[in-house]
Amino acid sequence: MAGPWKDARGIIVTTTPTIEGKPIQDYLGIVTGEVIVGANIFRDLFANIRDIVGGRSGSYERILSEAREQAIQELQAECAGRGGNAVVGVDLDYEVIGDTGSMLMVSASGTAVKV
Repeated sequence: MAGPWKDARGIIVTTTPTIEGKPIQDYLGIVTGEVIVGANIFRDLFANIRDIVGGRSGSYERILSEAREQAIQELQAECAGRGGNAVVGVDLDYEVIGDTGSMLMVSASGTAVKV
């Protein structure tokens, strides 16, 4: 994330511990958002071909982007539910899970605050 950004409710999300020009009035606790997505066999097949011939895998990049956005939206919703209007110190993690590594978990965590 390049800098703070907001959702439709005005929940600011940033990886930094503070928001310039907006002093934190109250800390509301840790909030999280997790998304688990499965990779489908056709997408895997085309990604493997792409790996052999080179280039980027657009289908996987789209899946990662969508999962990240969903995790951040969950984070923002949890923040709003606690009465906050910002999440600071956001960390994004990506993990391959499942017996065959066919699932991807994207998690976002941070501290809900009121600014």
